[in-house]
Amino acid sequence: MAGILRGEVRWAELNPVRGHEQAGHRPVLILSHDVFNNRSATVITMALTSQPQKAQFPLTYALKSVQLQKKSWVKISQIRTLSVDRIGKKIGAIEPEQLEEIIDGLNQIIGV
Repeated sequence: MAGILRGEVRWAELNPVRGHEQAGHRPVLILSHDVFNNRSATVITMALTSQPQKAQFPLTYALKSVQLQKKSWVKISQIRTLSVDRIGKKIGAIEPEQLEEIIDGLNQIIGV
């Protein structure tokens, strides 16, 4: 799918899942770079949730100024590579500063 850009929030179909993975038709944050997205049949994403989170940063990140109907959190620990066939309509995009903070959180989780 052409035109999937880093920092976008898009609908995705996450089923089937196992265990504690985020499931269903839900928003995801596109994490992978534009060149990867345009040349690959997959994109790297992080799941979003509208359920208030007990875990704080770096496990979750409260989004600001995205065109979502509900307050939402990026589940930084729920990183997933998806086929572009699972990716749907664009909802909005986050600010570059927010993306940097989310990547910083991921780096903290993986020990970079």
